[in-house]
Amino acid sequence: MGQPPWGTHNLQSLQQPQFHSSFSVSTEVFPINLHKPSSSSSPDCFFCAADGVCMLTLRMDETRSLSGSEQKSIQHGPNQDEASGAADASSPAPETNGLSAAQQDVLERCLHALTHAKNDSQVLAALLLITRLCPANQLDRVTLHRVFEAVGFNLPARLLVTAIRGSESSGLPPEELLSLGTALLAALSTDPDMATHPQLLSTIPLLLGLLEGGAPVSQKRAQRDTTASQTTEKTHAGAASHHTSKSTSGKEAPTSPSGLGDGDEAVQPPTTALDEAVASDCYQVLNSLCALPRGPDQLLSRGAVPALCRAVSQKHTLSREKGLPLLAHLLSSSVRHRAWNKHPSELLSLLDGISQNFSQTSDPNRLEMCAQIPQFLPPTGGEPQTQELRDVVGRLWATLRPVVQGRLGSEQLGHVLVLSACLLDLCGWDPAGPPKFCCLLVNRACVEVRMALEEPPGTKLSAQQQHTVTACYRILESAMEQACNMEDSPAQPEVTIAGLSLQQSRQVLGVLEEAFSAIIYYLQQVDLSRCDDPFVFATFRALCAWLAEETSCLKEEIMALLPFLIGYTKHHLQVKKGKGLADWMLKMAVTDGSQAGTWTGEHVLRYLLPALCHLSAEEGPRKVLLSLDTPAILVDFLAHGWGVLKTRSGKTVNRDPSLETACSALLNFVVTEPERVRTDACFASLDTLLSEALPSLLHKSRLLVLTANFCTLGLMINRLKPTLTGLGNSSQQLFYSSALRFLRGALQAAEGEGQLQVSPLWAPWWEEACELWRLSLQALGGCVNTQPWIATIIREEGWLQNILSLLESSCGLPDPHSQEALEEALCAIAQKCSFCRQDITIYMKRETADSLHCMPQLRKVLLS
Repeated sequence: MGQPPWGTHNLQSLQQPQFHSSFSVSTEVFPINLHKPSSSSSPDCFFCAADGVCMLTLRMDETRSLSGSEQKSIQHGPNQDEASGAADASSPAPETNGLSAAQQDVLERCLHALTHAKNDSQVLAALLLITRLCPANQLDRVTLHRVFEAVGFNLPARLLVTAIRGSESSGLPPEELLSLGTALLAALSTDPDMATHPQLLSTIPLLLGLLEGGAPVSQKRAQRDTTASQTTEKTHAGAASHHTSKSTSGKEAPTSPSGLGDGDEAVQPPTTALDEAVASDCYQVLNSLCALPRGPDQLLSRGAVPALCRAVSQKHTLSREKGLPLLAHLLSSSVRHRAWNKHPSELLSLLDGISQNFSQTSDPNRLEMCAQIPQFLPPTGGEPQTQELRDVVGRLWATLRPVVQGRLGSEQLGHVLVLSACLLDLCGWDPAGPPKFCCLLVNRACVEVRMALEEPPGTKLSAQQQHTVTACYRILESAMEQACNMEDSPAQPEVTIAGLSLQQSRQVLGVLEEAFSAIIYYLQQVDLSRCDDPFVFATFRALCAWLAEETSCLKEEIMALLPFLIGYTKHHLQVKKGKGLADWMLKMAVTDGSQAGTWTGEHVLRYLLPALCHLSAEEGPRKVLLSLDTPAILVDFLAHGWGVLKTRSGKTVNRDPSLETACSALLNFVVTEPERVRTDACFASLDTLLSEALPSLLHKSRLLVLTANFCTLGLMINRLKPTLTGLGNSSQQLFYSSALRFLRGALQAAEGEGQLQVSPLWAPWWEEACELWRLSLQALGGCVNTQPWIATIIREEGWLQNILSLLESSCGLPDPHSQEALEEALCAIAQKCSFCRQDITIYMKRETADSLHCMPQLRKVLLS
């Protein structure tokens, strides 16, 4: 006969088997070289020694009643049968799943034979008949399940174990056992339910061990190969003796995730390169599993990453063609962070090898690799960068620089810009190259943005264009950070991280301004019906990054765009969790839920908050923001954030800078728009929130900056309230008591009679909180002026006595601004409360050179 029908080269379902030895196939008699199992056989090996060879014959029970046409359909296959049927004048019989009625009947009989098989030999024979009759693409899912229920995963698993352990009691050599076992697994794995079956999952370490360590060979073949190798060595004695150790025929299988214990290593056979058909079947199983929702987790937990990395590094069979794409899929899934945390050395070694290939390959292949490399880069924000990683990134940049400087097509340039953006995310500008190259890269990204976004309204960008432009946004953001830092510190114009001079940074800002002008133009054309478009979100995010750093440019255009920005934010805040863009983000996430919170509409507001903080400080934009009811959005955001924080304690409390930024924006409104604060209901809600939150925040030391923001914001709002002659309510009294306790803890006396020092609790946060502390003292003085009853609390809480004692024991405060703010508060207290005035006067009359005597305005108030 021709080539046997058990194929392992391209299995899509239960495929026609193709052994690599000479099997004869007949519709009546099928000889298979399997020994009969012995009663005393070892349970570790499913094929055991026996006397003679079992010639399995499927006779009358399976085939005796087949008609001539039925047997012909088995021999010729369904396609030939259909062809002959078409030539026949009679009408063809109805077909089921591509089979004629006669073929379907034969299939049912074969399935019956398979179901009632009494041993492995009969199972294999029935399988061969089925695959001879029905190609894989004509087996429906129900039939495939029937085959699985009859065969199960136990048989292919035992085939693999027998081959790997190299038992000589098997009737087949290991390479043919592997061919049969992997072909069965590959066929069954094409069904999603079977791909996640526990028995199939238990074979994954075996398959990985084969891909990593090679295929076991029989003792006879090993001896034959060893003899041939020795003959060659004698012929070429001394010419290349060091290559002898690299011979694959006599090499011990390396340690692998095959699941075999140390005790089995002594009986493992020698290994050779894995046959391509077997390797293809192994990768078929792994790919089928990886494509399922939980597949990447299953592969990671079974050691797929290190095994595949070693297979690629050792250039094993199909490792480049199929192993690398499989690793790319794994590292692009939700297990990416865990894979890098669990196997950093193996993945970094893999990336190092890829970078070396990248530097050595020809230009056309190099451009293709630009599209593949980002998948193998480690995630940002993970473990601290190692020198090895920096060396790899430096090698990638060295290869990439001439590519960026060359002439590229649109698609090729897109891949280059995406890789550049990923490298910038990973290690910043330091390894990128000289300033001239950095400027060129930024310029190319800006040009690409303008070309894509300055098209006439209604022009739709392709998916590839959107991908490229999104990468350009990241390059723009990174360049903007460097250029703006250079502008903020002109005293050191020589270098920044990227090595930009002041002149170069201004040139970069110029091209950035043109690119962001195109971004504004694009967003002006976007209808709110497209709010859930991921590319619109990426464009919105890029503009927010620009506004966070630079608002003096394009001011009129930005003011005109504010209604869209606020409307876009409101839309996402109102969308229910798991809907719209949030649903897309969840599907596309490459981080585990345990490592990063679920994306919600609040993230849109978080990106916009720094811009709102800047814009609310300018009169024109602030008026627009007020007309859009922006303060209410910020108050709701604060309320939700506090609702989350108050349920946490100890180490579970984490600082949220976005809440502090929202407080800063609200503070701008409170300071500059007093009438709006007095009449807008959202500020009344804010006052209630602050009164509730401040007492609890006193016990959360990690949130000291947020506490300072709440304290300052609350005092600033209270100073705008109408004058009250009597005592405030209990909530107000509790708020002021908490504020005084908080402000009192900032300073402490120094040893001797030196300046007051910042307390240890405040010291780590003083740079961020000192201005808020001063504003709080000034606001406290304003509250005393409008609410005189507060002076009583100031005295009863001991705040005044504590401050006077500190001033008496020191020669000054940490800085002049703090001394001015404290003096302003003491002046207001002395003017409104006679008892407090007397207490201050007593300290002032003491003839000591202390801080209190360095307050001339307070002295004037006491003398008036």
